[in-house]
Amino acid sequence: MTDLLIPTSGWYVLGNARLHGSLTPGLDGPFDRDGFALVDIAIADGKVTGIAARGERPAPPRSIDLAGRIVLPCFVDCHTHVDKGHIWPRMPNPDGSFAGALGAVGADRLVHWNAADVARRMDFSLRTAYAHGTKALRTHLDSVAPQETISWPVFEEMRDEWRGRIDLQAASLIGIEGVREAAWFETLARRVAAAKAVLGAVTYMLPDLEPLLDRVFRTAIEFGLDLDFHADETGDLAAVSLRRIAEAALRHRFGGKILVGHCCALSRQPDGEVLETLDKVAAAGIAVVSLPMCNLFLQDRRHDGTTPRWRGVTLLHEMKARGIPVAVASDNTRDPFYAYGDLDMLEVYRMATRILHFDHPVGDWPKTVAATPAEIMGVDAGRLAVGSPADLVIFKGRSWTELLSRPESDRIVVRDGRAIERSIPDYCELDELMGSAWTSKP
Repeated sequence: MTDLLIPTSGWYVLGNARLHGSLTPGLDGPFDRDGFALVDIAIADGKVTGIAARGERPAPPRSIDLAGRIVLPCFVDCHTHVDKGHIWPRMPNPDGSFAGALGAVGADRLVHWNAADVARRMDFSLRTAYAHGTKALRTHLDSVAPQETISWPVFEEMRDEWRGRIDLQAASLIGIEGVREAAWFETLARRVAAAKAVLGAVTYMLPDLEPLLDRVFRTAIEFGLDLDFHADETGDLAAVSLRRIAEAALRHRFGGKILVGHCCALSRQPDGEVLETLDKVAAAGIAVVSLPMCNLFLQDRRHDGTTPRWRGVTLLHEMKARGIPVAVASDNTRDPFYAYGDLDMLEVYRMATRILHFDHPVGDWPKTVAATPAEIMGVDAGRLAVGSPADLVIFKGRSWTELLSRPESDRIVVRDGRAIERSIPDYCELDELMGSAWTSKP
């Protein structure tokens, strides 16, 4: 977008910008059918100092005419796995299945995941997300022993290094069966608490799921931790661990934040069971994040020559109607759980719009990649308002159909009122880590 030059000093105005009502509190229309209003945005000292409806008035001084281009707040990506990102070249998923992904990641972790390897891939991922316009990101960290002693110190160093560019959070990731080892789990919780992070686990329908969840909730209460679960990432109709999590939250009167990801099985269950689950989720104050790209890749993958029949996403429309906070996020990036992706939240929203029907009407669905995950993570991001940081992304598209039809690879990312140098790292930087595996073999 070489026709737009953002000043490197002093105040200025982004004139004739298109802001979305759901991401701009108090924005005074008129709004178009997509929910956008034409405004002028004044920026000074790294903050938004004014937002005024464009109307028929002349352009203000020091104005950069955006000619109706869309401006969004920087993105918030609340469910990622940057500790395992980009290992696909050396450890691909052998068959595209969930079980294949588990086995491949476990094998790669055992052989390769020393501190230097994790740090290099994590930094590569963060540089990519930053260049695409992400301001805050939560990553899960594989925390099975002894990996927790390696990855958590790396995360803390990375968080310090990226402070001011990406607000970086972490959540522990273990299978819920690991909670059976009470002493080890308490040690992990202490490590998570020391890192000011989030306690997390993957739930399955185990015979002792309820007492294991009770231990997770008691531990979170003891250490003052929020919770983040992977749940029901399957098409199995009997998978109801989301409901069990909600019941545990109500049973323990849990006052912290709870985010649950995936919940794929919910979309295949009978309506009566679904409504019972959602009522409990709403009562427990649980937020849900759907991972449309990864679950489209993994779920209902067949090896009998037939085509998948369902999309793998959860019931965000029904959840939102009950007041349940909902978000979408990147999830895995170029690893055995998802072979593609680039931590680009515009791509996530584009895919979510097509897969989950975030249109007709658009409503406030844009909050799923900005304001809502920011609230879930407790960070100052995801909205543009007077007094907020001037952290925003300028696109060429002037409507949702224009914005979501192209990659917008020449977007302008503005942080603290200044355009950043958008340098997306080259995959060849990781060739050394991948060894000879980066090239296809016959």
